[in-house]
Amino acid sequence: MADNTYDAIVIGSGISGGWAAKELTEKGLKTIMLERGRNIEHIKDYVNATKNPWDFPHRGGRTQEMIENYPVLKRDYPLNEKNLDYWVKDKESPYTEVKRFDWYRGYHVGGRSLMWGRQSYRLSDLDFEANAKEGVAVDWPIRYKDLEKWYGYVERFAGISGNRDGLSQLPDGDFQPAMEMNVVEKDVAARIKAHFKGARNMVIGRVANITQPLQSRTNCQYRNKCWLGCPFGAYFSTQSSTLPAAVATGNLTLRPFSIVTKILYDKDTKKAKGVEVLDAETNKTYEYFAKVIFLNASALNSTWILMNSATDVWDGGLGSSSGQLGHNLMDHHFRLGAAGQAEGYDDKYYYGRRANGIYIPRFRNLGDEKRDYLRGFGYQGSASREGWGRNVAEMSIGGDFKDALCEPGGWRMGITAFGETLPYHENKVTLDKTKKDKWGLNVLSIDAEIKENEIKMRKDMMQDAKDMLEAAGLKNVETFDNGYTLGMGIHEMGTARMGHDPKTSVLNKYNQVWDATNVFVTDGAAMTSAACQNPSLTYMAMTARAVDYAVAELKKGNI
Repeated sequence: MADNTYDAIVIGSGISGGWAAKELTEKGLKTIMLERGRNIEHIKDYVNATKNPWDFPHRGGRTQEMIENYPVLKRDYPLNEKNLDYWVKDKESPYTEVKRFDWYRGYHVGGRSLMWGRQSYRLSDLDFEANAKEGVAVDWPIRYKDLEKWYGYVERFAGISGNRDGLSQLPDGDFQPAMEMNVVEKDVAARIKAHFKGARNMVIGRVANITQPLQSRTNCQYRNKCWLGCPFGAYFSTQSSTLPAAVATGNLTLRPFSIVTKILYDKDTKKAKGVEVLDAETNKTYEYFAKVIFLNASALNSTWILMNSATDVWDGGLGSSSGQLGHNLMDHHFRLGAAGQAEGYDDKYYYGRRANGIYIPRFRNLGDEKRDYLRGFGYQGSASREGWGRNVAEMSIGGDFKDALCEPGGWRMGITAFGETLPYHENKVTLDKTKKDKWGLNVLSIDAEIKENEIKMRKDMMQDAKDMLEAAGLKNVETFDNGYTLGMGIHEMGTARMGHDPKTSVLNKYNQVWDATNVFVTDGAAMTSAACQNPSLTYMAMTARAVDYAVAELKKGNI
């Protein structure tokens, strides 16, 4: 095998790319995984994972220089000195905002699998059937039964802790033992269930933090420093899980600093033959060849690569023959909910810093209920005791003030809603031919916004939160809406959707590009609708399923 020829190429090393590499190599394919950013080695390169707040020059906060250098990242919590190196340098990799879109990226081995929130939920047929039933966009080409066994497969390997709650809208999985709710959360959950007669439920989050040892990984230590990289391997990431498995096969080559600029398309065979790579350090160009390509660069970057490919055949790039490439961009809208005080628990406390919270699954537009908007939302949140950072207005100086701050404060509980965004054709990305990045490559232009359906939903997202917390006995409950712009959920989805028909979709039911059947896209770009659950577990399951199909088709000589 030539140095630049492999059985398979994987573009991107994040959640779905790591899974593609693991599955392909374990099935015997010599595979190269191309990552545009630097390598981050497990444990060794988690340089801030064991630091205390006072070990950081600015206690983990942000400086004026950081605010100047990161004009996008500064818009929300990702800008901080604790893991600044995990986020893309905005000025090196700009993009054009026709309408504001907050794009928070991680260009390194592992991608955002090192920084993700780890909430891991299955989609149900409520989600897969919604487009068809409501006449929205196009129908998903798959149903829950198509992914069910793959959900279980990836849950067992990734290590998802959670309860089996028996809710049809949130299918149960193959879980490790769940983390425990604290005393306030347990009481609030019981009161919500009783008050709403089982129609609304609060459960512990299903999270990719293991509670029992798995493979070479140690169970969660309740440090809640996950986004600094975990030296224990307690949460699922490429580094802790899929990459070691792929390396163990002897079939993986990992090449960091490799920006894939296009997929090489063969007009005669009507298949892809390889990729073109720009070395991010030397600016030299290389080509790699393979029988099958998995495109997992994250939703918008995967679409960017397709748009740059086979432009001599299709003006809009590989996969654009349907007119859907780049369209139907989605995210989850959130940053609103309610919070209040829980009285009567001052003699109660809890252990550690649980790297998880509660989840309230969707309850709107289920069964015969019809709101003045489509789809629904869930909630994430937690109850905790206020710490030393609380403001004691009456005692701002002296010994009593110091003594008070050595004791925990009162209990509070807050819940934040995460709502589904519909797939609108006009929410799109295109290539901006007038602006280039550090490497001289044309950047994406993003033109997308939430619309009337989401705006109507947001009223219920706040009011329902208030109603539930008040029903559970919390006092001084207040709603909040901190404002939202697409992208802030860091759940970019769509722009290369799956479908039944090559005239209306980019990918088929096995995530193959209709225009080149040996190219598979299994990251967020493939999503036909968004649901309201965190999407990463679905990417994992789709990837494992697609690899299984791809290797079978390779053996048959069909691709």
